[in-house]
Amino acid sequence: MKPTDFDPGALSIRLRLERPVTGEDGQGGVTTGYATQAEVWARIEPLDATVEDVAGGGRVRLTHKVWLRFRGDVVAGMRFVKGSRRLVIESAHDPDESGCFLLCHCREEGR
Repeated sequence: MKPTDFDPGALSIRLRLERPVTGEDGQGGVTTGYATQAEVWARIEPLDATVEDVAGGGRVRLTHKVWLRFRGDVVAGMRFVKGSRRLVIESAHDPDESGCFLLCHCREEGR
């Protein structure tokens, strides 16, 4: 989908944008968790489902495009959350450099 053809009304899914945060675990190590950055309206487009061979068994890797209004604070490693779904951002860019929309390529965790 070209950004010029994109209907802003298609941003119909409410997602929580989270950023990774680290803290000490009390034993000299580090724990990583997530903190809410913002609530955003978005559109999720499924891209691909591939089976990966992991330890002799198959695991499905799901990837998606997530469209949202432009934000300058979204970077790889952050994630979108909707209920039990977690979409980890692998890349984020302004597809036509207009500052209107942001396109994130994500992989779904835990499926």
